[in-house]
Amino acid sequence: MANFLLHVLVLALCVLSNQSHGILTDSVKVYNVVDYGAVGDGLADDTQAFSDAWNATCQSSVSFPTMYVPQGMTFLLQPLTFNGSCKSRNITVQIDANIIAPSDPLAWKCLGNECHRWITFLNFNGLFISGSGTINGQGTNWWGLSCQQNKRGCGKKPTGFVIENSNNVHIDGLTFVDSPQMHIAFERSTWVHATSLTIQAPKDSPNTDGIHIQHSQNIIIDNIRIGTGDDCISIADGSSHINISKIDCGPGHGISIGSLGAKGKHETVQFVHVKDVSFTGTTNGVRIKTWQGGKGYARHITFERIVSNGSARPIIIDQYYCAHEHCTNQKSAVQVSDVLYDQISGTSDAEIAVKFACSKSLPCTNIFMRNITLHSTENGSKTSSICQNVRGLRNGEIIPNVPCLHEGDNLPIVNQNWSN
Repeated sequence: MANFLLHVLVLALCVLSNQSHGILTDSVKVYNVVDYGAVGDGLADDTQAFSDAWNATCQSSVSFPTMYVPQGMTFLLQPLTFNGSCKSRNITVQIDANIIAPSDPLAWKCLGNECHRWITFLNFNGLFISGSGTINGQGTNWWGLSCQQNKRGCGKKPTGFVIENSNNVHIDGLTFVDSPQMHIAFERSTWVHATSLTIQAPKDSPNTDGIHIQHSQNIIIDNIRIGTGDDCISIADGSSHINISKIDCGPGHGISIGSLGAKGKHETVQFVHVKDVSFTGTTNGVRIKTWQGGKGYARHITFERIVSNGSARPIIIDQYYCAHEHCTNQKSAVQVSDVLYDQISGTSDAEIAVKFACSKSLPCTNIFMRNITLHSTENGSKTSSICQNVRGLRNGEIIPNVPCLHEGDNLPIVNQNWSN
């Protein structure tokens, strides 16, 4: 992995130093989308030109082919999949322009009424996506579209940018704006590194998660600014060895593990390390949410060096999560265990700063807290906690008091096996 990242970094510098179409060396070649017919005026449909440029890049016999999207232009794209069944395993996509989706949901050219994705990278083993460009999903008209208005408003709306069934992918420098639903999704992929990104959508935009991770392993996310209408980062079933650091989150719903176990499913998340994160004005901070009746586990999770700036609920475990009004009490639950909260400070906009709502039939176990100081945003008010069916230890100053945890000196040091 280290050799791969070093290699693509060197390649990116080569690409940035040359803006022309053609062979740079015997092993590097740039394929400019303009040379394949892209107009870049924000009005013409450039989908076919991008597809043609991609096919040339993918079939290139050089070692390091690059598809280049030049700066100073705006390219309108319909839903498009870039398939990674290519000759080279070291492909770069350099995006320095604006890429926009159709603003009218009815103008999207989808398979029937199912518009689940906009831009997809599928089946790669070695891919570097970088640049100073902006990926704009123009989701405003999607957010208010109902099923009664049009069938495209029923159910799931398009995810903006998907990496699927891929390995060794690096995403760097881009800005993502106003996706119809989730902005970025990593699905069934390994060794993905996302860094130095900006992700933005209004705080009232529905289901616009910044980054969603599912069925993926060895994911590294760092140095990212996220402000959306849903989770800044969400970690779903089948994910493990997730490293998240240096995130500026807000507005949004915080960083969430789950939800897990909906409709009685067996779902799992493990070995997650979240550190050096600031939450500003979010509805939640660090959250684990599971459905009643589910099965599986969320375990080996560390949250450390977290700052809450007026978040409503900085720390949450909720084994009674319900996204609708008709949930019933059930005995089975997703097991939550081996969770460490370390050096979490700042302010809470709600009185209850720590909420551990765990299942009576399957309590949360091995929950550890060390050096927690969460004060109220209101002068003269104190924060409090909810602590139901929790077993674990605490050490150092804990504000608010979390009485269900016992004092202990043998709290775990952050275990490197949790995050590697």
